[in-house]
Amino acid sequence: MDHLLSWGEFVLFELPVSAEDQSQLSPVTADIQLRLLLFTDERLAHRSEIKRVQDYLERLRQETDFSLEIINIKDQPQLVELYRLVATPSLVKVFPEPLQVFAGSNILPDLERWWGQWLDTVATLRKQLGDRQLAEVERCDRRLAASQTEHSKEVMRLSDEIFQLQREKEALLKQIEFKDQILAMLAHDLRSPLTGTSIAIETLEILSKRPETEKTVGLRGQLYQQAKNQLQIMNRMITELLQESRQLLTKLDVKPQPMALSPLCQQITEQIQERFQRKSIQLVLDIPRDLPEVYGDRELIRQVIVNLLDNAIKYSPEGGLVRLVGLHRTLQQVQVSVIDTGHGIPEEEQEKIFEGHFRLKRDATQEGYGLGLAVCRQIIQAHQGRIWVDSTPGQGSEFHFTLPVSGDRQA
Repeated sequence: MDHLLSWGEFVLFELPVSAEDQSQLSPVTADIQLRLLLFTDERLAHRSEIKRVQDYLERLRQETDFSLEIINIKDQPQLVELYRLVATPSLVKVFPEPLQVFAGSNILPDLERWWGQWLDTVATLRKQLGDRQLAEVERCDRRLAASQTEHSKEVMRLSDEIFQLQREKEALLKQIEFKDQILAMLAHDLRSPLTGTSIAIETLEILSKRPETEKTVGLRGQLYQQAKNQLQIMNRMITELLQESRQLLTKLDVKPQPMALSPLCQQITEQIQERFQRKSIQLVLDIPRDLPEVYGDRELIRQVIVNLLDNAIKYSPEGGLVRLVGLHRTLQQVQVSVIDTGHGIPEEEQEKIFEGHFRLKRDATQEGYGLGLAVCRQIIQAHQGRIWVDSTPGQGSEFHFTLPVSGDRQA
């Protein structure tokens, strides 16, 4: 579920209900009746809306016989994924078919609109089937449900294996491509210091054949220093590139566990606050204390956040503003964002910056090879998350990444 549903919106799904789906609900009754599920949560902001829906359904129950099961999403999170719920309260009509899902603040008016049609459908079904026929159908459904459940489990297992193999193949192809990129980068970037060193040595060779004077002695010292500086540049380039590429090509040793983001972010900002102060950049931390725990490797997540904040410092002007924000994005995901007021990134280059060799033309004077974001992507993908950037040139950049909620991930 990639998008939250804002209150006031209405979503209707119509899907066939399989026997496997039915097997996860309350037992099938001996009579044909309307069957509803009401999904709730414990958040204070939703209590009044949930109570309105419950009170209305209780009034309807006094007039009509129907089945209502109230489910807390915390107790049965698998049903949240099964019915693709995006907000609470959510009302699910599971029988008669088709399946319908109402979510948001418009449940009551839409329930009034559909209620009569549902009752008419139930009445029609009761007329078509006698008690003996219904009982036989239900027995068959239960046997079919058991068979289909086992089949679905096997299909899901095989699908997971195929998915993992595809990901491993993609990772290997990326490693091969990255090795080729390293060779190309070395060949290109070493050309300039090698040329400078070669010129200095050739000039020294010419000077060695001339009589030694005060001028030649001074020039010889300058050439030695020039050659030394160029060699140091080459050594630094090779060392940095090898260190970064080794980290990219090495399989991450991810040790995930439940962790709270708020204290981690607080600790990080305290440690690097001085760097922001040097450029007079204001750092704002906006991580809610009630943000749910995520499932991740603390040190690797720290590395991602520090890298994004480093980039924000590097590309924000003096006196700028950087925000570190946390958001409970869905029931399964928490989102962390680093927002700056820098130069921004052209749209056609926003995906390229996560590659292991890309650096914007305007960043050519910056030190390093720009491999940090590639490492960040590798870490977040290893956590089954996603990392991306939203940016407008001249207005700054927003880097976002998601992590799984701890309770959902462990389940």
